[in-house]
Parts: sequence; structure tokens; C-alpha cells
Amino acid sequence: MGPHPAVAAIRLAVRRVLQDVLRDLPGLISELPEPTGPTRPAEAAAAFGAPGLPAAPASPPPGLPAPSGSPGSPGSSGRTAPAAAPVPPAPAAWPAPQPPPGSQVPAARPGGAGAPDSPQNAPLVLVACSGGADSMALASAVAFEAPRAGVRAGAVTVDHRLQPGSDARAREVAERLRELGLDPVDVVPVEVGREGGPEAAARTARYAALDAAADRHRAVAVLLGHTRDDQAETVLLGLARGSGTRSLSGMAAVSGGLSGTPAAAHRYRRPFLGVDRQTTRKACLVQSIPVWDDPHNTDPAYTRSRVRHEALPVLEKALGRGVVDALARTAQLSRDDADALDAWATEAQRAATRPDGTLDIAALHRLPPAVRRRVLRRAAIAAGAPAGSLFARHIEETDRLITAWRGQRPLNLPGRVEASRQGGRLFLQQANG
Repeated sequence: MGPHPAVAAIRLAVRRVLQDVLRDLPGLISELPEPTGPTRPAEAAAAFGAPGLPAAPASPPPGLPAPSGSPGSPGSSGRTAPAAAPVPPAPAAWPAPQPPPGSQVPAARPGGAGAPDSPQNAPLVLVACSGGADSMALASAVAFEAPRAGVRAGAVTVDHRLQPGSDARAREVAERLRELGLDPVDVVPVEVGREGGPEAAARTARYAALDAAADRHRAVAVLLGHTRDDQAETVLLGLARGSGTRSLSGMAAVSGGLSGTPAAAHRYRRPFLGVDRQTTRKACLVQSIPVWDDPHNTDPAYTRSRVRHEALPVLEKALGRGVVDALARTAQLSRDDADALDAWATEAQRAATRPDGTLDIAALHRLPPAVRRRVLRRAAIAAGAPAGSLFARHIEETDRLITAWRGQRPLNLPGRVEASRQGGRLFLQQANG
């Protein structure tokens, strides 16, 4: 008898993402931080069995079935299954990753992903796990699928230290992850600042910790448990901000880290964007996987919590079921449009940039507004304006220096960036003094 439909759904979603990781492996390996020993990226790729290299299979391991049907879920097996394809030995100089100061790295249990029969030289993926239903479902699905794909799987749980007892709770989550067979498992405490509000500050601290863990362990990917419901909430939040097509595109299936380094450019993968929250919770229930419900997720002080528990239910009551699916589809359609416009804007910016780094007014004026404003936003960020503080009104006023020029004074943008027009050129630079 096969697994419960919810479990099958999450497993399939994870299997597809692992296939993508294996397909992208040569590029991911080349972007990893250099090891401390003499091993070079090409040698590392060969050790990982990357396609196109002498020790590599020409395609993903044969034990990994082609995707079909709908997305997939977890299994609780702690025993490492045999890899579908043999993995060559690692170079002797491959460095052992070290835990950061203050982090807690539980020892691997027998039979887990760190057991002697594990493919220690296979590529490593990490699961970001809070202990909630979505991330625990993801962790159990990865624990089931990764060995079958010839991939090692570990996890990171971030202790935001925003609630009493959060350290003990993080240790409990780490213990559950070990029981699933994941290794390494890190518990990383962070300091949450205040910039951008509590939600944004916690997110910044969390991704910084995940980036550091991925660099430390030289992981080729970090998997996140965001679901279709999370995507719908993100689209509504973007709509409320009025920030344009890119905000409506929600979360990408593949995205980069906050560090902006080449290693983080395609680090984050979201297998569950096509899976609803009810499925992940059901998958945990039928597998008897304990989950922790973060009280912040129901606290009306947080904007996303209000969207989840107030705005979306009202929309579904007024418009009927299917609102979440429709918003998720809107995200994908908006992302396709935004990607095309961004590619156009990249070429347009290159053509409009003068040798001295200023932008040519005439070239900008000829562009469609959607493309021109993207060019202006990119230029402002390049000059030092924080992306999170640069709003539509800032770009609209900068655009007026091109389309409605009446001798306006220079504009002050976030990050002490000044926008000014002089002699057919647009200047975006740090303000003096």
C-alpha cells in the first residue's frame, strides 16, 4: 500500500526540486566558497559527480523518477537508503565544516544521514526548519527522498530568541530532525534588530544565519517550506503596498540570499509553492510528526498574521473558495512578466549609461514607462539606496526629472542618494556632506 496522498504529494514536490539541484549541480559547485585546502571547484564538482566531468553521470541518478502528477511529501525513515549512483571519493584536502561560535550541532545518530554507509562526498542540501508543520513536512520529505537521489541532507533551525524558552524549543526541533536522519543539524541563535519592523528584522537575521550555515557546510541548496498559502499572502501584501508587478510576483521558486555573493545567487529553493498548508499539516499528522505552532503566526500585531486570519478568510467568504489558488497563479503570471521587463531594463540601462556613469535623458525618455522606471530603480540601488526603503513614489518623482522637467531641484532618495538632472544627463549619486 502506498503512502497517504498528502505524504505522496510532498515527496513528489521535494523529488522534483532535488532533480533540479542535480541538474544545476556543476554551476552550483562552481559558485561555492573555495575550500581551505587546495581542492579547486572543478575537483569538487568531480567529487560530487557533477554532469560533464570525468567522474560524473550524464544525468540525474537513475533511481530518481521523472516528475509527474502533483507535488510531494515526507517520510520518517531515519535509515539512509543506498544512493542510486556510486559517488567517487572526495579529495583528501576537502575541509570539514566547523560550527559557528554559540551554535549547537547535535551528534549524528546511527542509521542517520551521517552514518558510515552514507555518501559523505555527495552534495549537501540543508532544510530550514522552524518546527512548524510546513518545515517539518519538508524535513521528513527531504529525509526520505535525498538518499534515493544520492544527495546528503542536513538542517538548520534558527533561534530568534524572541520568546521565553526559545532555546529549549530549538533544541527539541533539532532532536526531531536528527531522528528523521538529517545530518548535520545546526541550532543557530541570532540577534533580531529593529530595522524595517519586527517581521523584516527577523527575516533578515534568519536569512543571514541560513547563508552563513550554507557557506560553512558548503551546501549546494537550502530548502524552504513556504506553501501556496504563503504565496497568496505575499501577493496580497504586495498589492497593499502598490509596489508594482514585481511585488505581485510573490516568492520565486529559486532565489538568492541576502549576501549577494555568487554562491548565494541560486541558493534557496521552495518545493511547496504548489502545495497548500492543509496538505503539509496532514502529512505531519499521518506520520505522527510533532509540530510546533508559533504563537506569532496568530498574533494580530503582525501584518502577515492579519492577512492570514482576517483578510484571506473574508475574501474567500465574499468571492468563494479558490482565492488562494487564484492569487498563487497571479504570482506566477506576474513573475513571468516582471522577468521579461527586467531583462529589457538590463539592456536599456546598458544602452543609456554614459561613459561617466550618468544616464542619458534622451535614451531614457524613449523607453516605455515600465522599463524606464525599472532602470531608475536599479540605478538608485546601485548608488546606495536600500531596496527595501525605495518605494514607488521615489521612482515616480525621479521619473518626473525626465518626463516633466521644469528645472526641479535635486531629489533626496533613501540611503543619502541624490537624483539630479544636468545638461541632458541624469545623476544618481551619494549626496555631498
